[in-house]
Amino acid sequence: MTTPLPVTSHTTSPLKLTDQTNLLPFKKVAIVFSGLALCIVVCTLDSVIIATALPTISASFNAGSVASWVPSAYMLTSTSFQPLYGRLSDIFGRKAALCLAMVVFMIGSLLSGFSRSIIELIVCRGLTGAGGGGITSMAQIIMSDVVSLRDRGKYQGIIGGVIALGYALGPPVGGALSERVSWRWCFWINVPISLSAICAVVFVLPLKPVEGGLLAVDYLGIGLTLAGSVLIILPLIWGGVKFPWNSPIILAPLCSGVLVIFLFCCWEWKGASLPIVPMHIFKHVTVTGVYIAMFVNGFIFFSSIYCLSQLFQVALGYSPIRSGVFLLPVLMGQSLSSWIAGMSMSRTGRYRTIVYAGFSVWTVGCGCLSTVTQSTPSALLVFYMLLAGIGAGQTLQTTTVAAQASVSRKDMSVVTAFRNFIRLFGGTLSLAVGSTLINNSLRTALSSLSLTSSAITTIIDDPTILGSSTSTSQLAALGLTPSQATYALTHGYVVGFKFVFILNACLAGVATVSSIFMIKHKELIRADEKRLRAEAQQALEIGGNGEQGVSKQMSSDKRDPETVNDALRVDVEMGSGVVSLTFHVDCVLIVLLQPEKPEYA
Repeated sequence: MTTPLPVTSHTTSPLKLTDQTNLLPFKKVAIVFSGLALCIVVCTLDSVIIATALPTISASFNAGSVASWVPSAYMLTSTSFQPLYGRLSDIFGRKAALCLAMVVFMIGSLLSGFSRSIIELIVCRGLTGAGGGGITSMAQIIMSDVVSLRDRGKYQGIIGGVIALGYALGPPVGGALSERVSWRWCFWINVPISLSAICAVVFVLPLKPVEGGLLAVDYLGIGLTLAGSVLIILPLIWGGVKFPWNSPIILAPLCSGVLVIFLFCCWEWKGASLPIVPMHIFKHVTVTGVYIAMFVNGFIFFSSIYCLSQLFQVALGYSPIRSGVFLLPVLMGQSLSSWIAGMSMSRTGRYRTIVYAGFSVWTVGCGCLSTVTQSTPSALLVFYMLLAGIGAGQTLQTTTVAAQASVSRKDMSVVTAFRNFIRLFGGTLSLAVGSTLINNSLRTALSSLSLTSSAITTIIDDPTILGSSTSTSQLAALGLTPSQATYALTHGYVVGFKFVFILNACLAGVATVSSIFMIKHKELIRADEKRLRAEAQQALEIGGNGEQGVSKQMSSDKRDPETVNDALRVDVEMGSGVVSLTFHVDCVLIVLLQPEKPEYA
């Protein structure tokens, strides 16, 4: 049955949302997860393929540094649109929202392949990001509808296996398409996969129908969200890279963005009848604690992957392929740790200790990584990365469950979507901060060698010049000797890397303390789960594939709505589970999101 969930308004009569919880039996859950995995693998393949093809695309358009806006445009829109999909799925239904995201993603990919200039490609990638940003959030929300909080860890392997397949196929497919066929097919390949994913969503997902309308949409809130996000994220992408942090081009949009976000909060608090981000969710101390933890999670994860990759290539002289392979300890450690944490949570119903332990281990791991130099043994470096990955993995599923278990069902989708936004926002800030710390450290070391400003700019643009593979004549052209290059690498680049991981260790420590005091335990077994499972099973038996049966059951259900609402109020502090997919997509997207080289002296 479908239960209306009341949403109070400061300006109008209460609106009612549909309870879309649909706890399915194991066999049906496996089918649903397979369909959602196909949606997620589209984003994964897109990220890996475009990362591989980006140099070819840049050469084709003779784009130079402008080519970095191809991934930056995707990042900008995917982050900005994150908060919107949660509430839209409440109004129009999970299936409709996911299909919308997939269609926008597919159209953006199709148009990207037909781009005739780098500007057209950047605009089309921005459109693609508007859809791609919703795919992950919607998949998480749908999974939380069909799987209970406590059972979610059992199904992590289905998604992980498909994502691993995407990682394995992406680089060779991207390289083969860009070299043997055309870089345009790196975008067009998304179209048939997206069509297959849309068919899977339409025909496989047995989701409940809802009654929603365009009048329920918070249009002013959407405008303020997008404007504020763009005004804040754009200067974070530019800051310390394209323009100095004290440049008016950076400060003006940042200040304007803060003002717009303030207006957004006021509107959502007092004006919106159905807020995109209800301000009352922040009254739950656990939710606020989780958002702090997720901001730190995104900040450390993105900066770690980016800085480690750069360290391997610049300071250790690894090739891009070897550098990517050497990141596997972090990625595999985090994936395995996340799965084990989910299984443990399913068995015990406890998550607080896992969160504390995760951030504590991550703090130690980041501290250890801050000691890495060119002379650090490879085995010890792998151990440090495993330590960091194991700690990070314990903070993914557990924090999401903690947030969802602290709010009512009507707020579950917006809590999940905003969680993803906060994590990506932390990642965006980390790339700007990390790049600034490393570049400033390197600039200081180079300035002490009395080099010209043009030489310093050239080296910061391409720090691999300082590596041992650079010839003496190339160094001499910049006014450097081999010993000076080694000095700049050790006392400039590696020291900047050290600063980044000291900052990461401090932030992980802050997250540890905040999670101890702010994240509270909530029971993961809902009072009405047995009834919901029975209703879902009955709907499947009546309608075969789910939605028809749900509709029939809705028409025949004569129970008193007040009785149902009373049952729901018992669970006001509980939510439903979600499989954390963000890590799997982010660990490939990080290649695309590296800041472009500085253009100012």
